[in-house]
Order: sequence, then structure tokens, then C-alpha cells
Amino acid sequence: QVQLVESGGGLVQAGGSLRLSCAASGRTFSTYAIAWFCQAPGKEREFVAAISRSGGTTDYADSVKGRFTISRDNAKNTVYLQMNSLKPEDTAVYYCAATRSLHRVVGMYFSWGQGTQVTVSS
Repeated sequence: QVQLVESGGGLVQAGGSLRLSCAASGRTFSTYAIAWFCQAPGKEREFVAAISRSGGTTDYADSVKGRFTISRDNAKNTVYLQMNSLKPEDTAVYYCAATRSLHRVVGMYFSWGQGTQVTVSS
């Protein structure tokens, strides 16, 4: 299975931007759809965005639509999450995960990274 490592989290003021990266190991990266999920303290892990194997199809949670952009570079085995107009309620640990086709359901993903913390101050 593919192994995933997230990076790019940090502390940013409201209205600011961050770009998260999800780097994958292995030569079969392009056979996986990739999603970003987030989990705030005391809350369940929830869907943020997903991208198909080719990058031709994307899906976003309503709460981030128009602010976040997911993209991928299969030559670099990397998926990105560009986060703009950040809000304090975006504060969470962000995880990337892999599956065979686009889903919003946590249980459909079988490989997960360790997460990266995003903190947005007001």
C-alpha cells in the first residue's frame, strides 16, 4: 500500500493562506484517489476535499468550497491543498488519505498520513 506524509501546516492569522503537501511513496501513486480530512479536538474526522487519480475530478466540502483548492502532481507523487481565506474554525489536524475512487467517507480510505496541524488565530 501507499505510504503518505503530510507537511505544510502551521500557525496563520485569519484571512491568511497555507499550502499543505501530501507526499506518497511507491510507483503506483497515480492509481489512487487522494483526499484531505480534518479533525478538530473533540470532533470526528471530516471530509475536506478529494481528487481523482488523474486529477480531472475534484470534490469539496461546502465549508471550504471557493477557499481551498486540491491538486496533484503525479510525476512528483504529491497532492496539494491550497488553503486561502483561512478562518479560526479551520483549525484542526489535517490528514491525507488514499483510496481507489473518490469518496467522502472516512471508512473508504485505507492509507493515512500522520497529520499536520493547522492553527488559525483570530
